[in-house]
Amino acid sequence: MTINEVVFVDSLPKLDLHGFDRDSARVAINDFIRDNKKMGNEIVLIVHGIGTGIVREASVNALNHNKDVIEFKSVYNNRGCMLVQIKL
Repeated sequence: MTINEVVFVDSLPKLDLHGFDRDSARVAINDFIRDNKKMGNEIVLIVHGIGTGIVREASVNALNHNKDVIEFKSVYNNRGCMLVQIKL
C-alpha cells in the first residue's frame, strides 16, 4: 500500500505533536518512525497542527532526514497532519 491509497486515516498509528516544541517534536518523530518500523506498520499519521508552522517545519525537516521514510505528504482534507510511508 502507498500513501496515495489510504482512505481512512483514523485507523492508522498516530503521533499527536500538539504542545511540542521543535526539538522534542524531532525526537518524538524519529522514535515514532523507529518503533513503527519494528512493529511492521508501513503507513503512519503525524498530527503537527496548523498554528505558526514551527512544528510543521520541524516535522518536514525530521522526515526529510530520516532514512526510514520513503515519502510523506499532507492529508488531502487536513493540512494539520501528514501521512508517512515507512521503509520496512
